Amino acid sequence: MKIVILNGNSDAGNKEFEKYLAEFSAGLVKNGHEPEILTLRDMNIRYCTGCWGCWVKTPGACVLKDDSMTVCDKVINSGMFILASPLSMGYPSSLLKKTMDKLIPLVHPYAMVYKKEMHHKKRYQKDYPSIAILFQKENDTDEDDIRILRVLFDRLGINFHSDVKRLFLTETSPMEAADEINRI
Repeated sequence: MKIVILNGNSDAGNKEFEKYLAEFSAGLVKNGHEPEILTLRDMNIRYCTGCWGCWVKTPGACVLKDDSMTVCDKVINSGMFILASPLSMGYPSSLLKKTMDKLIPLVHPYAMVYKKEMHHKKRYQKDYPSIAILFQKENDTDEDDIRILRVLFDRLGINFHSDVKRLFLTETSPMEAADEINRI
């Protein structure tokens, strides 16, 4: 399966996280997957301005000329994408968040009711990739923090017409995490 890992580590000096992702990716390869790590700090991804241009001016494509369309293309054509980031103040990096915001061209501006809530329709008539989350905890990260993150990212799954299959922490060995992907 094609797996896109969005590396939201904004600190290139955080070698521990970089090493973890490299070993995790190697484990995915060993298990027969085709992982690709997109290191977001090395990409030109501008903030979403909420202009709706991706819905009305250039349907399905951000009007800002940046690397977000490369990310969208790789995500929508994968079997799974993994949102990976060290936590900062209990949340993933702003780099990962702005990239998540730039996935909005993958849905339509048109809405539908799902579980008594309004959500955007899919842009593409295909199964959207499943989602996994990978976080490096802070020293004070506790179970409540993880529960809040799970709820937050489960909402992303609903809005993305997918579901979050697994939330990993870097406390899990990279190979064990890669093996867990096989069991999903």
